[in-house]
Amino acid sequence: MSAIIRKSLLQLVFSGAFMKRWNDRLRPMELMEVDKQAHKMIVAWMLLTRITAHMDMEERLALVEEVIEGGIFDYFFRLVITDIKPPVFYKIKANREDYQKLTQWVLPQLKPRLAPLGQAFWERMTAALMEPEEKTLSRRILMAAHLYASYSEFRVLKPLNPHDEEMPEIEESFRTRLSGLVDIPGVADLLAGNNEFGRFAARAGQLRFQKRWSQTPRVPETTVLGHMFLVATYAWFFSVEAGACQARRQNNFFTGLFHDLPELLTRDIISPVKSADASIGELIKQYENQELERKILGPLKNGQCEDLAARLSYLLGLDVGSEFIATVRENGEAHNVTEADLRGPMNRDELDPKDGPLLKMCDRLAAFIEADTALRNGINNEQLHQARWRIRQMYEHRPEVMGIQVGALLADFD
Repeated sequence: MSAIIRKSLLQLVFSGAFMKRWNDRLRPMELMEVDKQAHKMIVAWMLLTRITAHMDMEERLALVEEVIEGGIFDYFFRLVITDIKPPVFYKIKANREDYQKLTQWVLPQLKPRLAPLGQAFWERMTAALMEPEEKTLSRRILMAAHLYASYSEFRVLKPLNPHDEEMPEIEESFRTRLSGLVDIPGVADLLAGNNEFGRFAARAGQLRFQKRWSQTPRVPETTVLGHMFLVATYAWFFSVEAGACQARRQNNFFTGLFHDLPELLTRDIISPVKSADASIGELIKQYENQELERKILGPLKNGQCEDLAARLSYLLGLDVGSEFIATVRENGEAHNVTEADLRGPMNRDELDPKDGPLLKMCDRLAAFIEADTALRNGINNEQLHQARWRIRQMYEHRPEVMGIQVGALLADFD
C-alpha cells in the first residue's frame, strides 16, 4: 500500500462534498464546501500568476508552495468548523486567545487521518492554523480568493432573499474586505468584474452548476467544480509521496484543478461515451480544444491576460495533445517524456515538469470514490457498480503508477 496515502485521507478530502454552505438561506441549489474550495484555489492561481510574473524561480516556487499547502490546511480546518456561522467565526478569529482555543479543539479531530502524512506536515499545519492574523503574502492571497469565492456564492442566492435584512450588510462586508486587499495584483480586477480577468474567475465558478453522472442517482451528488478540487488535492499528496520536485507537484495540483475546464463548453461527457470509439473520443477532444480557444483562451489573450492563457495551455497539455501526458518544458517548448524520465533525470524544477499518468490515476480515483461512497450510502444501481469495477480492473494488471501502489490502495476499499 502507499506509504502515506490511506483510504481515510482520501475520504476526508472527499467529505467536503457532503458539507452544505449558506444552509440558513434560501438558495436555488445546494452550495457545497468542496465547490467553494475549488473556486477559491482557481482564483488563488490567477492571483499567483500575476504576483509571481517577475519573481525568480526559487521565490516563485516557495510562494506557490505556501499557497497550495495553506489552502489545504484551511480546507481541513473548515471541514471541522463548517457549521459555525461566518459572523461568529470572524468574532472568534478577532480574539487570538479564543481562536487558538478553537484550533486546539479542531486539530485532534483531524490528527487520526492526517498522522500518516508525517510529523513535518503536521507541524506546518499546526503552525499555520494557530496563527489567526493574515499577515504573510500567501495568507493574504488565500483570504482574497476565499472572499471572492464566497462572494460569488452570495450573488447566486441574493436574488432569492430580497427581504432578508442581513443581505446588504453581508454584501458590504465582502466588498469592504476585498477592497482592503486591492494592493494584491489582480484583486481590483476581480472586484470590477468587467474585464477578462474577472470574467474568467466568474466563469470558472459556473462549473458548480454542472453535476457529474447527471443520469445516475448518487449521494452525495458531485459537481465538475468539486471533482476538479478532489483531483487536485489527491494529485498534491501523491506527488509528495512520489518525491516530485516543487514545480512538478505544483503543476500537478493546478492541472488537476483545471483538467475538466473544457466542460464549461461541452458539459460532462461520461467516459464510456468518450471511449466507445477512438474516432468519437478524438472528435470530442477536437471540439473541446476549438471551443476552449474560441471562448476562453482567445478572450484571455485579447483581454491582456496572455499570462493566464499561456499557463492554462501548458497545464491542459494543448501543445502535446492531452493533460494526461508526462511533459516538461525546455527552451520554452513543451514536449512529451517517458514516465521513467519524469521519475529520474527530468524531475527538476527548471524543467517545469508535470505528471500526466499520475493525474489520470487521480481522476479515476476520484471517480472511484464518488461511486464507492454512493454505493455505501445505499444508492444501488448498475452504473455505479460498473464504474467501480471498471476502475479496479484498470489497475489490476498495472497496480503501480509513478511509484504509487494504486492496486493496494483500491483494495483497502473492500
